[in-house]
Amino acid sequence: MALTNEQYNQMMREYDARRFQALRDMEIRRETVYSRFPKLRAVQNALTGNAAARARAKITGNEAELPALLKEAEALKEEKAQLLLEYRIPEGYLTPHYTCPDCKDTGYIGSEKCHCFRRAISELLYDQSGIREVLQRENFDALSMEYYNQDLAIGSKNLYDYMREKIAFCRNYAAHFDENPGSILFYGPTGTGKTFLSNCIAKELLDSCHSVLYFSAIDLFNLFSRNRYGADADSIDRSVLACDLLIIDDLGTESVNSFTASKLFYCVNERLNRGKGTLISTNLDPSHLRDIYSERILSRIVSGYTLIRLDGKDIRIQKKFKQE
Repeated sequence: MALTNEQYNQMMREYDARRFQALRDMEIRRETVYSRFPKLRAVQNALTGNAAARARAKITGNEAELPALLKEAEALKEEKAQLLLEYRIPEGYLTPHYTCPDCKDTGYIGSEKCHCFRRAISELLYDQSGIREVLQRENFDALSMEYYNQDLAIGSKNLYDYMREKIAFCRNYAAHFDENPGSILFYGPTGTGKTFLSNCIAKELLDSCHSVLYFSAIDLFNLFSRNRYGADADSIDRSVLACDLLIIDDLGTESVNSFTASKLFYCVNERLNRGKGTLISTNLDPSHLRDIYSERILSRIVSGYTLIRLDGKDIRIQKKFKQE
């Protein structure tokens, strides 16, 4: 679901308006020129009549008329070109000036979305995600391995090799998202890259025109709470459940109560049932998640998510000391 039907229809209305404006502007330019140069109008009218005559000849089967009509059309085109030169009218001045000449502001080239339409979708999805500016800094290209210590053991691996493996998993997750839009729980101490990796994945998906919604846990549950009885409640639920990727950052920092617990289960369960990808990051380990929320929520996450523990020294602090 790159776009909702409403978003798609709105974009197509904008393309229709853009195309209509280009045609309207062309007609104004033509009328101005033809009023000043009546001979050019006469030649253009003759060309239009010639095209209509050729169409009639094909429809009625009078193929014998076509050679003479085609010869006349070529002569008229040559005369028009000479007049345009004589009157110093720039090439293309009397044609539509489309924003995108490739698709002529239709959004499509044949049955395929034009590059301009795909770019417009991407821009809309970036704006919708709420993390456009952050992703300029936090992405796979900006990821550095220098903060992962090769002397720190994580199980049978050192931290450097362990993180290289997890980062490769995240890259693969983003690259094959359409085939397997699974869900991930990033957990571990503060500053170990949980949010950063979520943002890396988000950028890859946004660049491939997937819809991504990012919320801190506090903001998401506040949004649910403020609108629980409002007219927008259904719309918010649909957006949260329908986006290709939902990111819930810093789970456990919100005020936990029966409402937030029920909403968390709702998001986790419904999105798993719909085959939608979700990334959750938290400083809590799974046992603490069970204690704070419920066995039911933890069971659903453990059974449906890939659990990735991130460890090491706080990268934010390391960067701060490096700058100083």
